[in-house]
Amino acid sequence: MVPGTASGSMATLMETRYVVFSMFWPPMIQVPTGARVWLATGYTDMRRGFPSLALQVQEVLRKDPLSGHLFVFRGRRSDLVKVIWHDGQGACLFTKRLERGRVIWPSVAGEAVTISSAQMSYLLSGIDWRNPQETQRPTRVG
Repeated sequence: MVPGTASGSMATLMETRYVVFSMFWPPMIQVPTGARVWLATGYTDMRRGFPSLALQVQEVLRKDPLSGHLFVFRGRRSDLVKVIWHDGQGACLFTKRLERGRVIWPSVAGEAVTISSAQMSYLLSGIDWRNPQETQRPTRVG
C-alpha cells in the first residue's frame, strides 16, 4: 500500500512512482574536476559497447579508459555520440542521438583531441563547439 492512499491501487502506485522519477528529471551528469574530455576523431562503429570502446581508447588513443577521463565517439552519420567514463566504481556508457542536425567533429583522423566540459555541452547540443555564437530569441512572430 502506498502511504497516503486509502486503497493502494495500482494506478496510485504508478502515479507515485512517476512523481518520484520526475523529481530527478532531467538527469544531470557533471564532469568531475580535473577530468579531461577526449574526442576520438574519425568514425566509430556505434554497435560497440564499453569493453570494445575502452579497447579502442587503449590501442588507438594510447590512453587509460579507467583514468576517470571522458572519451567521446561519433558514428558515421554524425547524429549519434557515445561517451565512456569510469567513475571509480564502475563503467558508464552514455549515448546521445540528435533528432536534428549533426555533431561538429574535428577533421583530424586517428588522433585524440581534448576539449573542455563546456565545449562538450555544446557538442552534445549540436552547437558548433569551436565557435559558439549566442543567438537572439525572436521577440515576435511573423
